Amino acid sequence: SASCRVHRGITQRALTMSATLDELEKQAAEKTKSLETETVHRIRITLTSRDVKALETVCANLKRGAVDKKLKVSGPVRMPTKKLRITTRKSPCGEGTNSWDRFEMRIHKRVIDLHSPSEVVKQITSIPIESGVEVEVTIADAEETTK
Repeated sequence: SASCRVHRGITQRALTMSATLDELEKQAAEKTKSLETETVHRIRITLTSRDVKALETVCANLKRGAVDKKLKVSGPVRMPTKKLRITTRKSPCGEGTNSWDRFEMRIHKRVIDLHSPSEVVKQITSIPIESGVEVEVTIADAEETTK
């Protein structure tokens, strides 16, 4: 009789555990369905700056934030540097030897591509951005993904 009580207690516990497991599996299935039907955007973040160090730190922070949220990230892709050149005479009046000054401003550009919902991008781009770095966010297209 004592072994029968123990056996009943074990089977009741097993039944309640299997019921809770079934409930958890149903909840997980609902969550994955909601995630599968969520729209995923291809988002391109373009960063431009004259200061390379500031640009690289902002890129690293953006990429770290995206990787922490487990997003699909490609980049930062280094685009060709634009060199804006101005050559001018040193002499203000035009007399004297012809000596010239050559000034140059370099504009560096980085591109980061993300595949994520737009709400997550708002969280990622809310990081502190250093002065002198311009950020442009464009959403390429929206696509329904079903895994």
